[in-house]
Amino acid sequence: MTDATDQAGEVLVLLAHPALQTSRVNRRLLGQALEVPGVLVRDLYQRYPDFDIVVEREQALLSACGAVVLQFPFFWYSTPSILKEYQDLVLTHGWAFGSGGDALQGKPLQCVISTGGQDSAYREGGYNNYTMDELLRPLEQTARLCGMQWAAPFLVQGTHALSDEHLGRRCEDYRELLAGLVQGAGRGDGGG
Repeated sequence: MTDATDQAGEVLVLLAHPALQTSRVNRRLLGQALEVPGVLVRDLYQRYPDFDIVVEREQALLSACGAVVLQFPFFWYSTPSILKEYQDLVLTHGWAFGSGGDALQGKPLQCVISTGGQDSAYREGGYNNYTMDELLRPLEQTARLCGMQWAAPFLVQGTHALSDEHLGRRCEDYRELLAGLVQGAGRGDGGG
């Protein structure tokens, strides 16, 4: 179980995959995250199968961490539905933004995203017509509204044709990224 202890970590990974048991890529990425000391993984679909999110608990965990990672497959040019529900309920006015809403101020926000399509599909004139940066603008603006530090997304693309060797390298890259976030959070570089 990914978050059995329910204790804060330096880095909070919010995993949102509605069919994790069938995911080759996100399960491997999850395996790396679980091995990094200082990382707490919350599998949102496992924890909240009925979408009955405990707002106060989630806010407490977000407040206690030094960095936030959103790990998800890119669905219909957006996040899986539970992650949108999480944002709608947890990132409240007066807590995450607006008057007195500074709970996330200065914390890094890192998106870790898998796409079935190759990176070449995400460009002007490509299959999806837009770059990933353009398609992720709502998340970037959410980070800015909450005073968070938006980080360039960590992408694992072309997952349908991804070799085990290439996936292994991306998993190692993810592990290194998380270790760096933990180290930065421990120094106070990512808020508190």
